[in-house]
Amino acid sequence: MANIEKRSDSKGRTSYRVKVRLKGHPAQSATFERLTDARKWAQATEAAIREGRHFKTTEAKRRTLGELVDRYVRDILPTKKAKTQEPQIGQLAWWKNRLGAYALADCTPALLAESRDALAREQIPSQAADPAKAGSPRYRSPATVNRYLAVLSHAFTVAVKEWGWIESNPLAKVTKPKESRGRVRYLSDEERERLLQACRESKNPDLYPSVVLALSTGARQAEIMGLRWAQVDFARRAALLEETKNGERRVLPLTGHALELLRSRAKVRRIDTDLVFPGADPSKPVDLRSPWEAALKRANVEDFRWHDLRHSAASYLAMNGASLAEIAAVLGHKTLAMVKRYAHLSESHTTSVVERMNARIFGESGV
Repeated sequence: MANIEKRSDSKGRTSYRVKVRLKGHPAQSATFERLTDARKWAQATEAAIREGRHFKTTEAKRRTLGELVDRYVRDILPTKKAKTQEPQIGQLAWWKNRLGAYALADCTPALLAESRDALAREQIPSQAADPAKAGSPRYRSPATVNRYLAVLSHAFTVAVKEWGWIESNPLAKVTKPKESRGRVRYLSDEERERLLQACRESKNPDLYPSVVLALSTGARQAEIMGLRWAQVDFARRAALLEETKNGERRVLPLTGHALELLRSRAKVRRIDTDLVFPGADPSKPVDLRSPWEAALKRANVEDFRWHDLRHSAASYLAMNGASLAEIAAVLGHKTLAMVKRYAHLSESHTTSVVERMNARIFGESGV
């Protein structure tokens, strides 16, 4: 409810101090020269708070988005994984450059949505290797725009929950661009045989076992390259990944040919490093970009990236009857959303499950 206090200064001038207090919301206050203005403000502010429209607190008016970004970079970003810090610094710099001078109270959903659209329309420098394509315009994908929105949204959330600078996250009311279902490029049986043969013949001894490991486990390239012998348990036939993309531990089952290759590799492992695939510098993993690209060329496999080995593993699992939940568990996804792209590959398996259920309930004839 509102409380209006009449005040007089040493010169006899009268003013009216208004305080609006509602349970669960910070107190709001303002001073007016006329009682009628004080009453109008009290009524309007109280109604706005009840309807969820009032968020312009003193801190929100005083603090700018630039200050929000600076404090987040200083206090919050260092607590994140090193590999996520660099891109987020660049993303936050974009927001600061565009909206840094705005008070947080003025960072409305409408303003942020306008900036979202500008971000998507903004051309970025081409990194094409072909000079003829260097001038082709490139734009940020919906997934990239969403990453820009996500880091700023987290900064707003921290400002709400920990710093008390704003009452709510304005980005919660901004629609995210719809992302595509994602690319599913996997090796056909013929392509797989050609690629494995090319990797086997490579001058780099690390290429073939690392590719086999990727195809057999669905592990990411960074997970394989960062694998250490201490994580490999031959007795359990598994490798424990301590740090994964989603921040949780994951166990890679080691079976068949991949297990045999690792056992052979363990017998001649280097003593100056614990990395399974060390480079010339024993503290860093081997760089396989050149031998990988050469193997793709020799195998005549086009439009294929290392990450597609992970897609290939997931696709093979789907085609061999694994459920989406099982594929998600192998790949280390927390939800099924990321593995729904493989659903069409397991349709025959799904059909057979339904057929078995119907046969059990209604009999083989279905009558």
